Amino acid sequence: MSGTSEGYIIEFIQVGASTKVTAVDPATGREATIVGPSNAARSHLTQVAVRKLKYLLAKDQS
Repeated sequence: MSGTSEGYIIEFIQVGASTKVTAVDPATGREATIVGPSNAARSHLTQVAVRKLKYLLAKDQS
């Protein structure tokens, strides 16, 4: 399942007790991936993935 948050593409892949969340910046194609527990709120997992993506984008510009 995928969706968007703040203009980013978000993908969720659940494997057992874990969920892999990938956030993609459509403008650059840059990705950030996190893994969290499947029982965590998707909104929280999305926030963490987007925060990591923003960090990587800022790091790329320095």
